[in-house]
Amino acid sequence: MECYFDNSATTKPVEAAVSAMVLAMTENYGNPSSLHIKGDEAKALLDNSRRTIANSFSCNPNEVFFTSGGTESNNIAIMGTAMALRRRGNRIVTTSIEHPSVAEAMNRLEEQGFEVIRLPVDKFGIVSEQDIFSAITKDTILVSMMLVNNEVGSIQPVAAARRAVKRCGSPAQIHCDAVQAYGKIPIRPSELGVDLISVSSHKIHGPKGQGALYAKKGTKLTPYVLGGGQEENVRSGTHAMPSIAGFAAAVNEWGSLSEDYEYVQSLKNYLLNRLSCLPNLKVNSHVEALPYIVSISLVGVPSEVLRNYLSSEGICVSTGSACSKGHRSKVLTSMDLPIQVIDSAIRISFSRFNTKEETEYLADKIIEANGMLRKSK
Repeated sequence: MECYFDNSATTKPVEAAVSAMVLAMTENYGNPSSLHIKGDEAKALLDNSRRTIANSFSCNPNEVFFTSGGTESNNIAIMGTAMALRRRGNRIVTTSIEHPSVAEAMNRLEEQGFEVIRLPVDKFGIVSEQDIFSAITKDTILVSMMLVNNEVGSIQPVAAARRAVKRCGSPAQIHCDAVQAYGKIPIRPSELGVDLISVSSHKIHGPKGQGALYAKKGTKLTPYVLGGGQEENVRSGTHAMPSIAGFAAAVNEWGSLSEDYEYVQSLKNYLLNRLSCLPNLKVNSHVEALPYIVSISLVGVPSEVLRNYLSSEGICVSTGSACSKGHRSKVLTSMDLPIQVIDSAIRISFSRFNTKEETEYLADKIIEANGMLRKSK
């Protein structure tokens, strides 16, 4: 049996997304910036796709900007804000467990003289609200916090940042990397109190190479990608219409997020109940973390060894973030977990399309692997 449990790295595109992409490549192939009939058709597709993404946020279409993916959305939000507001302050607040596309952007800004505060997390990978309030001052111009961590599924108190900004009268814009949360829990900018939100298509069963950035009306961004002025100068470049159409089609395929959430929660609970017989099992994800992502360690069994064994049995899991290949997890390290736990960790990430049969097979093979691999040590 082949079972895919690496959905936090990428997902299989739904048929509707593939069909929409083919149609955009073979029939509606015009450039939406062109002033003729094929351009008009492409522009209509672009506008409809933008409305679809906007509806998923309950925002206005003119607050949605298409990008090449979550990484570019994060970079545009972070670099664009820093450049736009640098005259109003020098302090930037983020966390120690951000995705590399945020962490590396912060490193670059630090090299340019900005003061970057990286908030620590507790043993469950959660930032303290008290630390958020302590870090945000009147000189803070940007706060960037992910909503759901990509390795352990911890949900961050993003809304606390807005309260902290208001309390000290800071000019800060608040950015949220919601790539792992999008399509799994409702995301309402007004409820989160954020100005900028990054999302990605290939995490929600759409095509790779496509993302979007929500930017609240009035948000100040210095253009980071320069060119012909597409996307209101937020992100220049010819629109990748097949990918945009596929992205929108994937969003249109969403059913009830709450029902999917409960279903995936049941799969996670079943898996952990099955594995609870293992004396060396350590669950690294908080019990209230997003159920789509669960990090576990079979202490004493190296991550790579377990991953490779499961792969040989047709099961795909990860040893951590796909964007941190070959490095010890910074997330688990920030959680102050023991080295033997970190080096034994694997990430299992579910999709609404996974089945109980697949989850049972996964549990069987993990239990089988644990017995074999521990005996061979």
